[in-house]
Amino acid sequence: MAETSPAPLSDALRQALIETRERAYAPYSRHPVGALLIAESGRHYLGCNVESANYKGLCAEAGAIGAMIAQGEREIVTLYVIGPGEHLCTPCGDCRQRIREFATPDTVIVVLDGDGNPLKHYTMEQLLPDSFGPENLPPA
Repeated sequence: MAETSPAPLSDALRQALIETRERAYAPYSRHPVGALLIAESGRHYLGCNVESANYKGLCAEAGAIGAMIAQGEREIVTLYVIGPGEHLCTPCGDCRQRIREFATPDTVIVVLDGDGNPLKHYTMEQLLPDSFGPENLPPA
């Protein structure tokens, strides 16, 4: 399978990601994260991390996936993740599994720097190799 490259990120989407990250509720980690996913329909879904005092919370990717599911969609084409600063802010382990649930072999996950510039992109296999998914379970 040839590696899929992400579509160029428009200025409007870059700005939406930055604004969403800035709305994150991250008083404990002080590490705001934003996510934007593009579903099979072409619709965009945004999410940001939301922390709580017990140090549990909702990741940005989970929020975007939840918004997509709430609208009746089930397939991620591209997912963008933006954290603060210049370092990679890749999805956590739980989110990698959540993304896997709705990804295809062609899904692209793009990690951006704090200004919205792409740092690195991944296929699902690169992000979560030898993963466990719905096809590993017996039929319902």
